[in-house]
Amino acid sequence: MSSTFMKADIILGAFIPIYITVELFQETKVFFDSKPDLLFNITTERLENYQYLLTFYFAIEEINKDSHLLPNVTLGFHMYNTFDSHKRTLEGPLMWLSGSSEFIVNYKFKTQYNALGIIAGIRPEFSAAIETLLGLYKIPQVTYGMFDSFLSDKDTFPSLYQISHKDKALTQGVISLLLYFGWKWVGIVVSDDLKGTEFLSDLKAEMASEDICVAFTEKIPTNWKPQLSEVGLVDSIQYIQVNVNVFYGDMNELQLLCIRNGIMSIKRKVWIMAKPHLVYLESGFNKQNELLNFFEGSFSFSKKRNTPGFKYFLESLTPSQYPGDLYFHKFWVNNFNCSPPLLLSRNEKPCPLNLSLKNKQEKIAVMVTSDLSFSIWNAVYAVAHALHKLLLKKTEIAPHKDANQDWLLPWQLHPFLRKIQFTNTAGDQICFEECKNHMEKYDIQNIRRNANHFPFLVKVGEFVSKSLQDQGLFINEVLIKWPSNFNQSPQSVCTQSCVPGFWKIVEEERPICCFSCMFCPEGHISNQTDQQECIPCPIQEYPNPERNNCLQKSVTFLSFDDSLGMALTCTALCLSVSTVVVLGIFLKHQDSPIVKANNRTLSFILLISLLLCFLCPFLFIGQPNTASCILQQITFALVFTLALSTVLTKTITVILAFRATAPGRTMRRLFVSGIYNSVIPICFLIQLILLGVWLGTSPPYIEADVHSEHDHIIILCNKGSVTAFYCVLAYLGTLAFGSFTVAFLARNLPDRFNEAKFLTFSMLVFCSVWVTFLPVYHSTKNKVMVAVEVFSILASTAGMLGCIFFPKCYIILLRPDKKY
Repeated sequence: MSSTFMKADIILGAFIPIYITVELFQETKVFFDSKPDLLFNITTERLENYQYLLTFYFAIEEINKDSHLLPNVTLGFHMYNTFDSHKRTLEGPLMWLSGSSEFIVNYKFKTQYNALGIIAGIRPEFSAAIETLLGLYKIPQVTYGMFDSFLSDKDTFPSLYQISHKDKALTQGVISLLLYFGWKWVGIVVSDDLKGTEFLSDLKAEMASEDICVAFTEKIPTNWKPQLSEVGLVDSIQYIQVNVNVFYGDMNELQLLCIRNGIMSIKRKVWIMAKPHLVYLESGFNKQNELLNFFEGSFSFSKKRNTPGFKYFLESLTPSQYPGDLYFHKFWVNNFNCSPPLLLSRNEKPCPLNLSLKNKQEKIAVMVTSDLSFSIWNAVYAVAHALHKLLLKKTEIAPHKDANQDWLLPWQLHPFLRKIQFTNTAGDQICFEECKNHMEKYDIQNIRRNANHFPFLVKVGEFVSKSLQDQGLFINEVLIKWPSNFNQSPQSVCTQSCVPGFWKIVEEERPICCFSCMFCPEGHISNQTDQQECIPCPIQEYPNPERNNCLQKSVTFLSFDDSLGMALTCTALCLSVSTVVVLGIFLKHQDSPIVKANNRTLSFILLISLLLCFLCPFLFIGQPNTASCILQQITFALVFTLALSTVLTKTITVILAFRATAPGRTMRRLFVSGIYNSVIPICFLIQLILLGVWLGTSPPYIEADVHSEHDHIIILCNKGSVTAFYCVLAYLGTLAFGSFTVAFLARNLPDRFNEAKFLTFSMLVFCSVWVTFLPVYHSTKNKVMVAVEVFSILASTAGMLGCIFFPKCYIILLRPDKKY
């Protein structure tokens, strides 16, 4: 196992995964508890991780040159490789503790340096594992990997410190991006480790609160141990239905998943890389890799870090630096196909002395600062600041001791690490506890391909979070390049959104994103997409045909302009003119026997009352108001009372006239006294009393009918007291029935001009009209009710006019010989 050593007064241990081991297993199915057979394992390099080692060199050299930080003391490190394999997790730490590749527990071969702390932990599992060993010696471990809440338990890991803070805003940034593009049906792929599980839990909780549904979840096994017998982990049909996937884990593992499950053969999707580490995309590394082209159009979240001076440090590197460093030797061989002079081997050409990364035409992975490199830089500085405070404390206690003596112990560093807080040269506040006024900022990058099909990243937006209440997402859609099978922002929904006019019905036992859309019911609208329920329109409004907007109802009533009102108006005018004509004929021939018979005065009163009845409908037609509503019922009741009481008087007159000629004084005395003339005022007075009670208790008023027609507000008169209205009708019916009875009894009396038969027929017509009126009136609504009432008034009045007076007019005008 290779290691690199940099001598100094104080040494730090470092563990970096330069080499990884890929182990391929095949599952055996002989027994249920049988273990998979190891086919082969491969040790390969992660070239992009060379940057982590170079960051150590840069940070250490920068600190050693700083006269204010650890003055008169040099800082160095001893770096060991770490493997992803669980079997080899403790290999490096045991070698570091023992000082030999053939380590013996609790025995130390070499004692030329003392390591006061270690910097490690690209994976939380590795940090947790070595903490169980190093914690026995109380050796501080500062991890440069992403924050893991499991490692923050100080009771379990008292000697472990995490330089990275919890990415509280990461899941909120992903959610904001999903909401921005309206992606509600999303797949989630995470690494099968503690961090991946935590991210999955946080993301699903945030998605549930925003009604975003998880189409599927997939956990990628870590340590690269796939089984050849496994046919696939992703349901292909379900995958095809999803256009957007969120990924949190190692990019290499995602690529392996795509290969093993045939995902490369289906249409491309949009991936949101929440933990991408896509440094090699920016550097052009893997430029011919079709796997990376598969992710074209996807998005990457990253904390863009800038380590001051690091780029100049990299450009200034020469092959002659760090002699004896085998990793540095491999770095030059891999990038320039040459070897540093001191490590030159057979079949290798030496590197020119003036060769540097600045001469490299193509950008390589180490030239792009990654999040982990930035964390390593901060971790080294954090330990250096803690050592500086420790040395100051020691100097105060024992001022004559040298710092390079073996008098500093690892456990003495803990009190200073816990309280460390400083601001780095990049302007960031560094501490191991929660820093005040901590702001998280993520760059949102789009994976693109240039003309040569080389993948690269383009910043298309950013997400800034100062607190849960102060967050902001900015996206420049013009810069976004979508996957080749999408011309615009793709949709990723289980069900197409319910457009305005429809409401969303969530089905049982299905995700909330899978729903049905139903047209809003009558009187309701929805004016937003995916509205949970339709809202009713105000009573003065009605929904449009699309049910997405409420329109103002127009006010309507039985007017003179509409066809029904115009027909009734013309009919009333014609009948009124006819009545005037009849009245004129009677006035002209008032001295003729046919007019004088049956009391000429009563005939004139009856004609005038019928004329008023024909004019009465004009109070019912037109826009109602309070006065017209009251006058309608008063006029209708009084004029009809006058007409019916006049008819009753005429019938009584006929009876008394014939009875007066018979023997006996009673009838003659009644006829001579003119008592029949008191019938009209008595009947009229009774009706006035009924109307007075009606108006005094519950008079008619204006009413707006908003329910009969969905698009109109109908203005009409409410009767007020329905009981009083029917009492008035009942009284009129009593008068009519009385007149009909008396006239019927007098129909056969011997007289040439006896009009009892005409009065009988007129009352029969009158009663028939109003008996028919009652059921028809109750079966109609709105202004048709008014029309029915007006028609009944005209029909009953016309019946009386026609039955009583038209026969006499016929005789007067066409048969004048019979009028005498």
